[in-house]
Parts: sequence; structure tokens; C-alpha cells
Amino acid sequence: MSELKKLNVLMCGTGEYTTGWTGSGASTSDKKVDHLAMVGVNGKKFPAIRQHLTNNIAGVYADMDVNFEEFPKDGLVDAESYKTAIDQMKSGEAVIIFTPDSTHFPIALYAIERGLHVLVTKPATQLLSHHNTLIEAARKHNVLCFVEHHKRFDPVYSDAKAKAATLGEFNFFNAWMSQPKSQLETFRAWAGKDSDISYYLSSHHIDICCWILQDIAIPTRVVASAATGIATSEPYNCVPQTEDTITLLVDWQSVKSKTHRGTAVYTASWTAPLKSGVHSAQHWYYMAEKGDINVDQAHRGYDVTVDDTGKAWYNPFYMKYSPSESGHFDGQRGYGYISIEKFVDAVRSVNAGLTQPSHYDKHGLPTISNTVLTTAILNAGRISLDEKRPVVIKKDGETWVLE
Repeated sequence: MSELKKLNVLMCGTGEYTTGWTGSGASTSDKKVDHLAMVGVNGKKFPAIRQHLTNNIAGVYADMDVNFEEFPKDGLVDAESYKTAIDQMKSGEAVIIFTPDSTHFPIALYAIERGLHVLVTKPATQLLSHHNTLIEAARKHNVLCFVEHHKRFDPVYSDAKAKAATLGEFNFFNAWMSQPKSQLETFRAWAGKDSDISYYLSSHHIDICCWILQDIAIPTRVVASAATGIATSEPYNCVPQTEDTITLLVDWQSVKSKTHRGTAVYTASWTAPLKSGVHSAQHWYYMAEKGDINVDQAHRGYDVTVDDTGKAWYNPFYMKYSPSESGHFDGQRGYGYISIEKFVDAVRSVNAGLTQPSHYDKHGLPTISNTVLTTAILNAGRISLDEKRPVVIKKDGETWVLE
């Protein structure tokens, strides 16, 4: 796709995920992104961010351009600076959103309504109604809206999906994902206030389950339960409503057989032990009519032991951080990179008139339309916790709703 026009991109969010990503190619001839801008709330952070990128990106990889235009400018603090940045963009350009969960919807909608393509990190939105609004807005303005569900591009997960399609009717799915208690220090500003551990972590494997079960079964009912007491105690002192571990129990109904029903259990925690050797413990189990699948994403037969820090398990499939033989960025084969590259390639193709946004709904990619049931389950789980009741998922015409 080297003949396609390079893309101007606005990165929304100046935290860990945004400032760790600086481009889409290892050299000038490979580059798919042209002008890069970055928007946050606190403009005072940009000098430190520029120094960080210079030291850890430009200083590590050859020919890596880390220049960007910042918003807000002049060290100002402005929670709506994303509007200023978006208003300066042209139709067909792209916005990538890595901000707190509660801000995804207003930023994405503002961008879509101005003819911009959007990639939003998971969860796309916290409310199913907001997700439905983004679906309709993207269709109305004929733009792409993808959700950054990078695990769909993990070669193990995608191969497992293909194998699951041969196993007949769905019966049982169990997923576990956790991060160490130190994450409560990192996320104290929003943990329990703006979002919860289910939205933050279970969104990964709920999406994988929905992806696997596309055209096989649909979710019908959600019941949630939570463990508490660690996040709200010393030394973390999160707000009183912060859950430690959240479990969602979901009923699934076969789309082809009235007698076949399945059960899924999705559990996520941010109160796991501090020195377990992995940053994210994550595994899932799928059982169907003719067989089962067991995936341990965190332990892939690759571990390193260091005297000072002990044993750690690594996942080189996600991203390769060491430079190539020539000193250039060499992570293009990692599924963390591919997730963003797929979006950039799709936008460039749409802008060139080679494809239409609706084309990508048909190919299992994480478009806003293809990820609606993930949001439905997450939103239903939050309602179930807050209102202490089961929540039903159903279709009203062509729209998924909760009751």
C-alpha cells in the first residue's frame, strides 16, 4: 500500500499507551503516518514527554522521527483541548483515542461528526446506548471506527478462533485476567470513580469470546459478583466503591439450535500478587460440542531469571522492542503493532476510494459494529453490580438493548 497517501493522525491521551507509540514504520520509505499531533489535558507535561521520547525512542532506534504538535499549547490546562485539535483537522484524517474510559464516547463522537476516522481503545464506551450512537454516527458520516482490541491479532487467539469454528455448538467459556496490586497506585486517579476492573481488563477476553461466538451464539443474560476490601484499604486507599475482583456470569443461546445453551464466566482483578513473574496473568478455556481449547497467554514457554528480580515470563508476540540489525524499529510483526497498522491501512484504503467503511464489518475486524456485544456484556455487568439483579440482553429490531 506504499502508493497510498500518508495519513495525518491525532493521538488523544498523553499517558503510557500514547507516548509509547511513535510511528508506523521503521524508515522513511515505510512510513504510513505523516503529521502527528498529540492532545492531552495538561500542557505542562509536554516538555517531559518530548524528553522521554527523545531518550527512549529516538535514542534507541535509527531514523525514528518523534516530532509532534501538542495540544493544549503554551503549558495550558484544558480538558476540552481535544476539540481545538480536532477542529484543525481535515475530513479523512484519523484520531486515535487512548484516554480514560469515561472520555471515549464524547471524543469519538466529536471526531466522527467532523468526518474523521477513529480508533478507540477498549472498552469503546461504557454504555451500550453510547456504543449504538457511535455505530450510527460512523454510518451517517461514512467513516471508519475501529476498537483497539489487539488480542484479535494474536496468532494464538486467531488460530484458536478458527479451530473453535470446527467444534460445533458452544458449551462453556472461562476467562481469567489479572494485574498486580501495584496497578492500584498507577490508576488511583480513576479506579472505582470513572471505571472498574471489568471494563479495563475483562473487555479483552469478553471481546475474544464474542468474536469466537459470532454466528454461533448470542448473549442473553448477565449476572455480576464482586470481591472487595483490598483496593479500599492501606496502602491503596481507593474510593469506597472500588471493587478488587469482578466476575460476570453470562448465558449464551445458540443461534441455530433452541436446545443448545452455553455459559461464560469472565473474571478480572487488579489485586493479584506483586511478584508473580508476569504483568498480566491471563488465560481462557473454551469447551464446545466436539472438543475444547485451552490458552495460557501469559506463559508461552519463554522465561528469564535474573538474580535481582527473579523469574519473569515474556510475550514476544505482542511487541519486539529491541532494534533490528540496522538499528531500526523492528516490531512490525507484533500483534500490538498490527492492531494499529490494520486501522491505518484501512483508513488509507477508504480515503483512496478503494474500499468503503462498511467493507470492514464483514471480515471479523474490531469495527464499532462488530464489537457491540462486548459493550453490551460489560454495561450489563456494571448494572448488575449496581442494582444487584440479572440484566437481559436482547435485540430491539436491529439494535441491541439491555433490560
